Amino acid sequence: MTTPYETEVKFYAPDLAVIQQRLEDAGAICTAPRILERNVRYENETHSLTEKGIVLRLRQDSRVRLTYKESGEVKGDLSHRPEWEIEVSDFETMEMILSKLGFSSYMVYEKYRTTYTWQDTEIVLDELPYGPFVEIEGEEDDIRAAIKTFGLEGYTAQATSYVKLFDRVKRMLGLNFYNLTFKNFEGIDVPARVFTEYTDDDQDRNSDIEDDA
Repeated sequence: MTTPYETEVKFYAPDLAVIQQRLEDAGAICTAPRILERNVRYENETHSLTEKGIVLRLRQDSRVRLTYKESGEVKGDLSHRPEWEIEVSDFETMEMILSKLGFSSYMVYEKYRTTYTWQDTEIVLDELPYGPFVEIEGEEDDIRAAIKTFGLEGYTAQATSYVKLFDRVKRMLGLNFYNLTFKNFEGIDVPARVFTEYTDDDQDRNSDIEDDA
């Protein structure tokens, strides 16, 4: 069996309405209207999955899907990693099966997602509790074409996962909760420069960021 790879890039995009208009003007097709997406990430008893860069995730939106990802690599602004995904019929039953196999909930994270297809790419508009993003998935040449077509060259690429970005936000703002939910972020203003000026190596600038929070 050929290993399926996920190749994608995401951009911090505070003006999602502008991007959405560009997509529609270019003939992109909305394949899934805006919907709340709930994800539960699982760990084993020793928490070794995260250490190995492995993601075991159960996702619910209009469907329920179980996803397994292995550690990949970053080339420039694109991330490449092996991914297997299967649709299941019932969230609670799958959750019980995972529990019986020794996995427990590690964190919950939410987002609103609107999904488009354009040529051979999937383009999603994501509203995370800490900010808005555009994510493009496909082959590298197709991704580059989409970036150019939709005027994303000047946006800040984030070659990491939303969970890693959550870790950055927590570190910069001094937050101590574990679930990436809209309820947890009520009343918290995350400054844009967390995503436009800082990287995951910037661990010593907390006070500067907190002043803007």
